Amino acid sequence: MAAQMKDKDAYRRLNYLYQAAHCVLSQNPENVELARFYCFTQKTIARRLVLRQDPSVKRTLCKKCCSLLVPGVTASTRQRRKNRKARFTVVRCLSCEQSKTLLNDPDHCLWVDRPEAQQKQPGPGPSANKQQPKEKKPAESASSKPRAAQSSGST
Repeated sequence: MAAQMKDKDAYRRLNYLYQAAHCVLSQNPENVELARFYCFTQKTIARRLVLRQDPSVKRTLCKKCCSLLVPGVTASTRQRRKNRKARFTVVRCLSCEQSKTLLNDPDHCLWVDRPEAQQKQPGPGPSANKQQPKEKKPAESASSKPRAAQSSGST
């Protein structure tokens, strides 16, 4: 199970920081700086560990000041229309005045949600049996033991 999701603890930490930022703003809407600190920490961890965040999470964070965009509290939201069919949601951060334009197309599907974007998990089959002998390397483990014995004997 651990091999299925890389950096599971890091994703849990990102989720915790995101939820903490929401809780801080819901309890006290004037405490924007603490929520911004949580979001900045979340962004820093994701960048350092090279983790992909869900698009729904990225839409609610300001790219410029790292504050959580909550409509009516830290952001203003407007609906715009460029032509008859194209509708957009414009979210403007109240701290830094940075704006995001998001498409409002009900037929639009993100790449993450498409079936071809999902990685297939290797099942128990002939390919799994071929990997087992490659992982076992008795020559390396035997050669590492005398080195450890030599180093512990000399100290």
